[in-house]
Amino acid sequence: MSSRLATGGTSVFSGFTRLCKGLAVVLVVGSVIVQTFPPAVTYLTLIPARTIPFAWNLITAGYIEQSLVAMVASTFGLLFIGRLLEPIWGSKEFLKFIVVVNFLTSVCVFVTAIAFYYITRQESYLYTPLSGFHGVLSGFLVGIKQILPDQELSMSPQLKLKTKWMPSLLLLLAIVISFFTAEAASYLPTFIFGTYVSWIYLRYLQSHPETTLRGDPSDEFAFSTFFPSFLRPVIDPIASIFDRLLCGRSRVSDEADGYTLGSAPLPGSDPVEASRRR
Repeated sequence: MSSRLATGGTSVFSGFTRLCKGLAVVLVVGSVIVQTFPPAVTYLTLIPARTIPFAWNLITAGYIEQSLVAMVASTFGLLFIGRLLEPIWGSKEFLKFIVVVNFLTSVCVFVTAIAFYYITRQESYLYTPLSGFHGVLSGFLVGIKQILPDQELSMSPQLKLKTKWMPSLLLLLAIVISFFTAEAASYLPTFIFGTYVSWIYLRYLQSHPETTLRGDPSDEFAFSTFFPSFLRPVIDPIASIFDRLLCGRSRVSDEADGYTLGSAPLPGSDPVEASRRR
């Protein structure tokens, strides 16, 4: 009995990639530094009023957790979700995704904090230290939505949740909690922008080694799929405007190269897409 439990426990905590382990060490070390040397918060986290001289905060803030609980949650999230995504994307693309999403999320959070300061004149938006890996973690859920949209998670015998709804439910939960806490400004923008930036990257920018195409233009990964079906007729026309702005030229180029014929992929492209999703 004990040997079976030991084997089961080992299988659960095995199979982590070297890259994920290395990033997990970065998260742990960053948390230890700010816990043991509090002045480091000024230099490593994102403090909007001080970002101009300390521009590296836009990069470092995403890897700094200011509490033990957040550090543990981010480390386990990175290890377990990374174990799923990295073999599919490849180590190089997985690391690129983390770096790009982390940086662009920090930029968006910085701009939002400055905008809210000018709107409200509350200095807390300028001097609150902002940091955390949760923007990238929310992006990981978008990646799971893309590659395993119909995978079901059994919450109970009567309740099953498809993975394609995980990013939306996380944002909904974060928004609901924000009404009951005064610290919403320190985490909610990171969740929102982490989700949106991740979708932008996967939708329009991610490269696929097996083809020369970029992104995922499938209807199953459209922006409106983050919302309930009754809202999609309203969201689709708005989203299509940004879709044409962001990828109109690239789609014309792809069609000119012979990858698509109208709206249907040419023979041979479907197996690649199916293989990527598997």
